[in-house]
Amino acid sequence: MTGTFSFETFGDAARAAELRRIKAMATLVLAGTLALFVTAKALLYLHPAFGFVAAFAEAATIGGLADWYAVVALFRRPLGLPIPHTAIIQSNQHRIADKLGEFIEVHFLEAAPVEAKLRQIDFASFIADWLRDRKRSEDLARFVLRLLPEAVSATETSGLMTFITRRITAQLQSIDLAPLAAGTLRGFVQEGRHRGLLDDILRAAHQSLTEPETMAVIRDKIRAELPTLLKLYRADKFLVNRIIASATTFFEEVHKDPEHPFRAEFDRMLLSFVDRLGSDQAFADRIDGLKRGLLARPELGELARNIWSNARSFIERSASGETQVLQQHLAKMFVAAGEALAGDHELRAEINQGFVAVLRSFIADQKSGVSSFISDQVKSWDMRQLISLIEINIGKDLQYIRFNGSLIGGLAGLGLYTLELLLRL
Repeated sequence: MTGTFSFETFGDAARAAELRRIKAMATLVLAGTLALFVTAKALLYLHPAFGFVAAFAEAATIGGLADWYAVVALFRRPLGLPIPHTAIIQSNQHRIADKLGEFIEVHFLEAAPVEAKLRQIDFASFIADWLRDRKRSEDLARFVLRLLPEAVSATETSGLMTFITRRITAQLQSIDLAPLAAGTLRGFVQEGRHRGLLDDILRAAHQSLTEPETMAVIRDKIRAELPTLLKLYRADKFLVNRIIASATTFFEEVHKDPEHPFRAEFDRMLLSFVDRLGSDQAFADRIDGLKRGLLARPELGELARNIWSNARSFIERSASGETQVLQQHLAKMFVAAGEALAGDHELRAEINQGFVAVLRSFIADQKSGVSSFISDQVKSWDMRQLISLIEINIGKDLQYIRFNGSLIGGLAGLGLYTLELLLRL
C-alpha cells in the first residue's frame, strides 16, 4: 500500500507559493544573464568594456545552469531525460529507507540516550498530579466501575474463583496455628496488654456477682448442698452474702493494687500457658483439629458465597448508578493516593526508576522492530508526493543555490577574463 501526504494546511500552501515565486525569480535571473551575454557580445565592437560584461554574463549563465541541473537532479530527471545519476532520491528510495531506519535505531534508540531521556521525565509526579485532580479521579472511578461487573462475571465463568477458593483453603490448612497463637500471646503479654484484660475480667466478674439473678443461682446451689437443719436457720443466705462479700473485696483489692500478688500469679499462669501452647504437641493437634473442623463446615462455604453474592450485587448497583457510594469511595481513594504520592519523594523516585527500567527494556527489545517499521513506511511512500513535501520545506533554500551559482560563476568568469587580458599585455 502506497502512503499519501496532504499539503492542504495553510503553512504548506504558503510555502508552496513562496517556492514558486523563488523558482520564477531564479529562472528570470538565468534568462537575464543569457540575454545580457548575447547583448554584450553583440555590442563588443562598440567598446572593449562590453567584453567584461559578456565574460561575467557568460560565466553567470553557465553557473546558473549547472546549479539548476544539480538542484533538479536531486529530485527528478532534468527535462525528463534519462541522464545517469539523476532523480537521486527516487532512485535510492529503498536504500534511503534502510539507512534512515538504521540511523534511528543506532543513534536515537540506543540504551544510553534513551535512559538519559527517560530519567528527565518525572512519571510519578505526572501520575500524582493526574490523580489529585478531583474530576479526573471521578472519571477514573466511573471507568473502573464500568469494568468491574465484567471482571466479576469473567472471574466466575473462568473458574478463577474456584481456583482462588481452593488455594486459600489449602493455604489456611497449611498454617500451623499453635506457634502463631503462642507468638501472638507472648507479644500480648510482653507489651503489658494482658493487664487491661485482667482488669476487664475482674470488673465483669464483680458486676456479675452483684446481680440479683447471679446471687439467686448461687444461693439455690448452696441450699441444695446444705443439710436440712442448716436450711432452717437460713444459713444459705449467710453463706451467699459472705461469698459475695469476700469475692468483691478480693476483686477490688486486685483492681486497685498494681502490685497485688494475684497479678504476678496471673502473669505466670498466662506465660506458662503460652509456653505449653508453643511446645505441647497435644495442644497443637487440638488447635489443628479445631481449625480443620471449622474450615470443613458447610456453613463457612455458604457464608463465603453469600458475601461474594452481596459484593457482586453491590458492584452491579454501583456500576448502574443506583448507588454512588462505591464511586465516591473510589474517587476519594484515588485523590488520597495522588496526595500521598505527591508528598512521598522516595516513593516517586522508586516509581520513576521502575518506569525507566521497564521502558528501557521495552525499547531495547523493540528498537529493531521500530527500525523495520520506519524503513517499511518510507519504502511504501509515494515518492512524487514525498519529493513535493521535501521541496516545499527546503526547496526555497535550494533555489538560492542557483542565485549563488550565477553570482559566483559570473565573478569567476570576470576574474578569468581580466587575468587573460593582463597576460596578453
